[in-house]
Amino acid sequence: ATLQSHTLLWLDSNDYPDRYSQFDAILALSPYDQLLQEQPKGAFEALQRFLDSSQAFYQHLPPTLPAVFGYLSYDLKNDIFPLSSSNIDELGFPAMYFFRPLKILLFKDDEVQCYYHPLVANERDRDIEAIHTFSLPEEKHTPPLSVDSRLSKEEYIQKVRQMQVHIQRGDIYEANFCQEFYVNGSIDPLYTYYRLNALSEAPFACFMKINDKYVIGASPERFLQKIGRRLLSQPIKGTAKRAEDPEEDLRIKESLVANPKERSENIMITDLVRNDLSHYAQKGSVEVRELCAPYTFKQVHQLITSITAELKEGVRAIESLRTTFPMGSMTGAPKLSAMQFIEQLESTQRSVYSGAIGYFTPTEDFDFNVVIRSIFYNETRQYLSFSVGSAITAIASAEAEYEECLLKGKALVKAINPSV
Repeated sequence: ATLQSHTLLWLDSNDYPDRYSQFDAILALSPYDQLLQEQPKGAFEALQRFLDSSQAFYQHLPPTLPAVFGYLSYDLKNDIFPLSSSNIDELGFPAMYFFRPLKILLFKDDEVQCYYHPLVANERDRDIEAIHTFSLPEEKHTPPLSVDSRLSKEEYIQKVRQMQVHIQRGDIYEANFCQEFYVNGSIDPLYTYYRLNALSEAPFACFMKINDKYVIGASPERFLQKIGRRLLSQPIKGTAKRAEDPEEDLRIKESLVANPKERSENIMITDLVRNDLSHYAQKGSVEVRELCAPYTFKQVHQLITSITAELKEGVRAIESLRTTFPMGSMTGAPKLSAMQFIEQLESTQRSVYSGAIGYFTPTEDFDFNVVIRSIFYNETRQYLSFSVGSAITAIASAEAEYEECLLKGKALVKAINPSV
């Protein structure tokens, strides 16, 4: 029933133990109005104006409730830095999209809180009944879809080695290099989300529909959260596979924590994020709460660092987002140089991939994920894609990085083709 809405966003924590989580899940739908920015230039200024124009709309909402939802695409880097993009983009997503929903359903501790704008208040009981009686129709069985790679393994390895030449020259220390996999064909977006979510149970899962465009996400990573004046960033760098045998799985996890290459990746990005946060932080407030802490997900083990800072008085929320975007874990160090080489060596525009999806409250608090482990689908074009990447350092093995990409893409392929 909810898919009848032209636009909706479902955010799901999958009950993952997160001390910073504000809710278990949230559903936002039926836009009152929207901000659709086709090109990156001027995007953050437009977003600030959109938030400023929301005050009258917020009157019926608690000040801590998520109220404006949407995404920042990776290509907004072109609004922040002297960069441009000329790589191909088959998906056709806007550079940025946000909306103010008439209907917000917040799920927390086995309770559902419904916040309906007065314009649609009479629809609440009908919607609750629809939720209680909802069941997926039987899925149509279709032949497996062919998942193609934008780069061959040999091309990928060659490009990684080109990146390492720049590292050896001292142009950069580390860069996140990504490759796209794509399908020409149609899927059932909702079933694909159900399958991906069951495979991953990620803490920043999402399902977003904007007319004919879908984001089907299973992200494990938080980009940036603001509550009051406190900022929190949790970059992920360092990945290892899971094992079915518990003892072997524990050994892999301990090996990841001790791995000097994986730790060095994480620490370099930690320094980058600390520097980004310091631009608008109270002096001396930037603090590393966890460094290279191991977290376990259904598909992989990861190293996560948690960094906090206190935002200076008088600094708007948008400025803290702008100075930290795009996230260090998906760019590299130094950030501008890394993005320049990424643009040269990658074959496609990233679009929403390695951007951020999340929300703002009426008081301009926010929480945004990192859009990774996600499928993007343009229903009109019958084109879907997903991208995967890894951190390239001087000592990285191109072959091992390729295998890491396949590991990260495993659940995405399975969600697209469950019988394969």
